[in-house]
Amino acid sequence: MRTITCAFLFCASLTALSQQKELILHDVTVVDGTGARPQQHMDVWLHKGTITGVRPMFKKDQPERTDVVDCAGKVVMPALISAHSHLGLLLNNAESSANAYTAENVTKALNQFERYGVTTIISLGANRDLVYDLRDQQRAGKLGGATILTAGRGIGVPNGAPGLETAPDQVYRPASPDEARKAVDEMAGHHVDLIKFWLDSGHGKIPPMQPAVYTAVIDEAHKKHLKVAAHVYTQADAKSVLDAGVDILAHSIRDQAVDPAIVQEMVDRKTWYIPTLALDEAFYLYAEHPEVMETNFFKQAAGPELLAKLQAPGYAEKTLASTEQAKKDHAMAMKNLKTIFDGGVAVGFGTDSGAVVGRIPGFSEHRELEDLVAAGLSPMQAITLATGENGRLLHQMNPHLNVGLIQDGYLADLLLLDADPLIDVRNTRKISAVYHHGELVPNTPPQD
Repeated sequence: MRTITCAFLFCASLTALSQQKELILHDVTVVDGTGARPQQHMDVWLHKGTITGVRPMFKKDQPERTDVVDCAGKVVMPALISAHSHLGLLLNNAESSANAYTAENVTKALNQFERYGVTTIISLGANRDLVYDLRDQQRAGKLGGATILTAGRGIGVPNGAPGLETAPDQVYRPASPDEARKAVDEMAGHHVDLIKFWLDSGHGKIPPMQPAVYTAVIDEAHKKHLKVAAHVYTQADAKSVLDAGVDILAHSIRDQAVDPAIVQEMVDRKTWYIPTLALDEAFYLYAEHPEVMETNFFKQAAGPELLAKLQAPGYAEKTLASTEQAKKDHAMAMKNLKTIFDGGVAVGFGTDSGAVVGRIPGFSEHRELEDLVAAGLSPMQAITLATGENGRLLHQMNPHLNVGLIQDGYLADLLLLDADPLIDVRNTRKISAVYHHGELVPNTPPQD
């Protein structure tokens, strides 16, 4: 039997594609993204970018016209999906800039997501129209990196949210319901995957979106058969947009503990909830827990510019003196996530990575898994949110898109791991290989 070791996986993958052979991940433990018990000693068959079979491992002769990767002792799971990330808002992960939304910077972020095992992202607003060209290039096979789904520019508030460093052509800021409908129509014309709007008042410091405006956004989007995600913070805002028919709450409710009525309303309306636990934590994590920055897995994701900023003299003291609200928000987000999950709400997975300094593409998704477990979910439940459940959300947006599960007919977006993530969810960082559409991704991050 001819086997291929991990050191030669990239060449093997190219050979398999050129000869149109099937590639078998042989004798692997499968965590399939459904939440079902892992299957041991299995073969996962890949061909032309899709999964063509999940079968008990062959024990004698190698099947004809196949290449085989010996995966004894390894675990395979679906690659991670982020349903809330951003592109083109940061320079070198270290500086917010209205000039950051360039093809070079966006492509750099997409490549970083992919090599860290996040092979599909929703860029949830604050995109320049360049994103449509990049998405088209990907679909034509001319651009690599994580697969882009996008909410286009998104819809904000004049002189209000989002409070990001953006160019004028990155966010629509309608002043009336008619202008809001026009913005939705323009994005629908670009075939966005969903619509996103910001409405909160930033603790009363900025003007909120008026109900007539977000009601128009939701109504017009639904006429175009598009789902709508809302950036929320308070329970009152969440209740208001739920009543208006929003499909996705794109952040946690953090001002108070959620009451049973709103949980039941989310269940009844089949509303999705994306907790983004890493969002508030990123404001103080590196100051309070500098040991997080000691691994090469983190250092490569952060890059030298951000690492220098986070390790600068006085950074920790200054940060910890001004982040008490972020700590309170994070604690409330953790508590509410568990209540909402236990209440049967459809929970997705996202991090707001790429939005501001400290929310690091690729790294933040692995940290989010750790936070979900700290909030009370099991490793299996956390992984299922980031794979199969997010795949279900994306399938609702695009019925032709099958990602997030290890099943026949699904895209071959996979993480091959050297350790069991069900024992310790941090083992998702023990990446042996990443497959994206069946092709091996080079330059996976260090495991230590």
